Amino acid sequence: MSLYDRFDEWFLKVAVWREKHIKEKNLILFLSLIIGILAAIAAMVLKYLIHFIQNTLTEHFSLTGANYLYLLYPCIGVLIAGLFVKYVVKDNISHGVTRVLYAISQRKSRLKPHNMYSSVIASSVTIGFGGSVGAEAPMVYTGAAIGSNVGRLFRLDTRVLMLLVGCGAAAGIAAIFKAPIAGLLFTIEVLMLELTTVSVMPLMISAATAATVIYIFNGPMPEFRFDQTDIWQASRFPFVLILGIFCGFVSLYFTKMILLMERLFGNLSSKPWLKYCLGSVILSSAIFFLPPLYGEGYDSITKLLSGDPTSITDGSIFYSHRESFWTMTVMVGLIILLKSFATAATNGAGGVGGTFAPSLYMGCMSGFLFAYVFNHFVPLPDPISERNFALMGMAAVMSGVMHAPLMALFLTAELTGGYSLFLPLMIASLSAYGTVRIFNNYSLYTYRLAQKGELITHHKDKTVLTLLKMDSVIERDLLTVTPDMTLGEMVKVISKSRRNIFPVIDNDNTLLGIVVLDDIRNIMFRPKLYDRFKVRKFMVSPPAKIELGCTMEQVMKVFDDTNAWNLPVVENGKYVGFVSKSKIFNSYRRVLVHYSED
Repeated sequence: MSLYDRFDEWFLKVAVWREKHIKEKNLILFLSLIIGILAAIAAMVLKYLIHFIQNTLTEHFSLTGANYLYLLYPCIGVLIAGLFVKYVVKDNISHGVTRVLYAISQRKSRLKPHNMYSSVIASSVTIGFGGSVGAEAPMVYTGAAIGSNVGRLFRLDTRVLMLLVGCGAAAGIAAIFKAPIAGLLFTIEVLMLELTTVSVMPLMISAATAATVIYIFNGPMPEFRFDQTDIWQASRFPFVLILGIFCGFVSLYFTKMILLMERLFGNLSSKPWLKYCLGSVILSSAIFFLPPLYGEGYDSITKLLSGDPTSITDGSIFYSHRESFWTMTVMVGLIILLKSFATAATNGAGGVGGTFAPSLYMGCMSGFLFAYVFNHFVPLPDPISERNFALMGMAAVMSGVMHAPLMALFLTAELTGGYSLFLPLMIASLSAYGTVRIFNNYSLYTYRLAQKGELITHHKDKTVLTLLKMDSVIERDLLTVTPDMTLGEMVKVISKSRRNIFPVIDNDNTLLGIVVLDDIRNIMFRPKLYDRFKVRKFMVSPPAKIELGCTMEQVMKVFDDTNAWNLPVVENGKYVGFVSKSKIFNSYRRVLVHYSED
């Protein structure tokens, strides 16, 4: 017996003992504490590796001239991460948040054991060597995987696994950002888990535990130090509203460009080395000319929030003209335009990272640029604060990209300690979100799943239909007939069946039509007609055919359009079975009760 088998057998005994002695609710609270601790440890390891690699590679870089190693480092990092994923992990671990959403909706909240460490290793190498992505999505993936696998060790059911996945994700956000409230809100707005009296306590325990562990080891200071030295004035509210709208369009641009670039790299999936070369050239070139695109970009955010914007030109071709208004405007504008390309190129070339940090980064740059340009062309007696607007831009763009205004609001406040600007942060976040929703109903994370009908939502009916699987409602016990059967032979089949519908198929199992018992009731009791009529004479076409693989939402739409109660399921024209409305309604009720239990 292998070590893994022994470990699994031992845990099975523990699970059996637990069922006898510990109530499930108490176990969930205990596991949420453990998940918070493990997620915090993973976050500390991830941040340490990123900073260690970055500092080792860039500590000798010049501040006043070009650094040609910027052309090399990102290529090496993406190559190492890509080879690690392909030959060691042997699984796709990109788009972490989207994969967590997919696991919740389609995989019964089950994530593979390697997800507890693979994203940490791959993303630390990617970002440490300069990949223009964030560590937060990999951390969410890691935390969710910890929650899923801890729950599976104790043989907990799908409903509890979903909650523990949410606990892990909340703990991941809380740990990486020192933001427990944002972690809790992330599970509600982005993962779209229902907040009930049962779920709120485990989620809060995981988030608070993770943040506490980080506070103990790294101190209580916010991720970005922000001291509000500029007094906020009520007269600035109209400008904040305009900033939110501006950032809404920046969010829309960022989302569209990321998705466009993903499609481009997706079309090259059969040519991995071409993908790597294309992505590496885009990424390294962008970083060489615009060094602030290196890595997460948190250094640049710190500089803008501390009131030292000219220092972002260090090591770039813009350094010698750093005091010029047009130099700063062009540089920051190019950063905003090219950040989405650099982020998509990092992932497209084989790197691993998320869009949390890029959206915060884009927001900070957009808020600063808005105030910087406004002050230049509209010289008010009391200029608007570039630092304040950079902070509000962070909340606004994140809100627009993720469609999570509450999470963006609290995350920005917790990241910086900028609670004194809570009201303008709220206005910027809401106005950006409102602007984006006019043009786009889905966030960057949910768009991919929404297109396939695999997205869990806060809409109860849609959520339950998403959780229902086609295979669970297909009825395969209907007796089939062939078109050449006589009415007499048909009557013999009817005598053996408990159903009133009979699929008509040919020798290749292709569905040709159906026979409805009510349609032949007037002739089936007349023996004289048994040899005169054949099935092809009285079979009819079904109102519609459902293709195997359709989502349950699509299936229900077909039922509504046809007013049918039973419809055949086919796969490329081949008969598979039938689905009935009554079976779907029964399954719907069962799933609804299961996932709504308090």
